[in-house]
Amino acid sequence: MNKLKKITVIDGQGGSLGKIIVKKIKEKYPTVKIIAIGTNSIATSSMLQSGADGIATGENPVIVAARDADIIIGPIGIVIADALHGEITPKMAVAIGQSKAHKIFIPVTNCNITIAGTNKIGLETIINEIIDSIQVFIE
Repeated sequence: MNKLKKITVIDGQGGSLGKIIVKKIKEKYPTVKIIAIGTNSIATSSMLQSGADGIATGENPVIVAARDADIIIGPIGIVIADALHGEITPKMAVAIGQSKAHKIFIPVTNCNITIAGTNKIGLETIINEIIDSIQVFIE
């Protein structure tokens, strides 16, 4: 039995990171429902191509999805107002930050932030860790 109901993947810019995450989750956990939310239509379209079960674009979908997601996955910038070249609004950052969902952040930024200790870790290693960490939520 699967106690995990929904994973929300949020990405912006071109959605390439979200696309990889959605694809890897679907490969390992094909029955898990994934809602992909792009901060723009290009990011949303990219994540849809990788197998997301549902998609949406923009501020209000982020706010609504944050209310009932079991897990939220995205670059750490999704909780920083004005990050991703201004694509993350303050309301989005607050909604994600206050969500009761378990949050898995990817330490990539375009917002003048350095995440100490991550410069020697490759993106592939980080993505594999994310996929493996979802197992905790599946019975």
